[in-house]
Amino acid sequence: MRPAAYAVLDQAALKHNLKRVRACVPRSKVMAVIKANGYGHGLIRVADALREADAFAVARVDEGIHLREHGIEHRIAVLEGFTCRDELLQHWRFDLEPVIHTPDQLQWLEAGEGRAPLSVWLKLDTGMHRLGVDGVDLLSIHERLCRCRSIRQPVSLMTHLSSAGDLDNPATERQIRLFGQLTAGYEGERSIANSAGILGWRQSHSDWVRPGIMLMGASPFADRQGENHGLLPVMTLHSRLLAVKMLKPGDAVGYDGTWVCTKPTRLGVVAVGYGDGYPRSAKSGTPVLVNGRRVPLVGRVSMDMITVDLSDCPDAQIDDPVVLWGRGLPVEEIARWASTIPYTLLCAITQRVRVFDTGEG
Repeated sequence: MRPAAYAVLDQAALKHNLKRVRACVPRSKVMAVIKANGYGHGLIRVADALREADAFAVARVDEGIHLREHGIEHRIAVLEGFTCRDELLQHWRFDLEPVIHTPDQLQWLEAGEGRAPLSVWLKLDTGMHRLGVDGVDLLSIHERLCRCRSIRQPVSLMTHLSSAGDLDNPATERQIRLFGQLTAGYEGERSIANSAGILGWRQSHSDWVRPGIMLMGASPFADRQGENHGLLPVMTLHSRLLAVKMLKPGDAVGYDGTWVCTKPTRLGVVAVGYGDGYPRSAKSGTPVLVNGRRVPLVGRVSMDMITVDLSDCPDAQIDDPVVLWGRGLPVEEIARWASTIPYTLLCAITQRVRVFDTGEG
């Protein structure tokens, strides 16, 4: 028996999307970014499906350890690096590759001389102004890394694009140009492009690219959907109708009565809500698929339920299938109705949503 709300993940779509990445960047190696529990899809499940990637990237050291403990032997970069000696020791123990982004990290690396050399990535701040060393500190930090006997040489170099999802924003070209200027003459491999860089900024393609959201089948651009890039959605979020009832003109629906019937209305109640990860900010009118047909969400999203207008789906009955996003209903479209981005929807799936792979159940 299927639970009330469940997600089906298509591993074939993950593999297809990785092939699309390679088609976009035939001369680059692919570091698949699978942080935040694989963007809500399951860290190990995603890593298993993407074993053809050249390396993986996670945000935090415990994610890298989790991959190693489940038999993943790829190179694994830890994008937040380490913030204490104990975290650095875990990098050595599990052969993880920390990102160096502040001079404070160097003291622990230098104190670890005598250990087997560790591969590291040096991150430059070219305009994101989050993590990364700036041009003033780059020379001294790079020299210290090159002298450090606990580091495998040469040191790899990366930056992160702040605005690549906006193809009209000149910040991306400035970042790419600055990265090239700052790293000119240095040895080591380079990495610049995220998903938006891969799809929209050819000049960001370097030795390594770091796709994330596009592997899940979604577009990094606000005005596009994954299908526009030849991508397939990996996650489809399902539920079912709990109830069907008739309402009369003037009846208000849901908390605070924010939606009022203007005509006799056949209302459906769907077993999904923000307790499952469906966005509470979704507005009336947000599309929902009932029996494969689009109907509008009406009223407030509650913890366990949403309500939909079944006027255009007159044959819908209790227990009929509902799709909230995925195949046939792009997650990017739902994100726009909820005034957010698809990343937040995919990552927000809660523990009570059962997850199945295609063909299970």
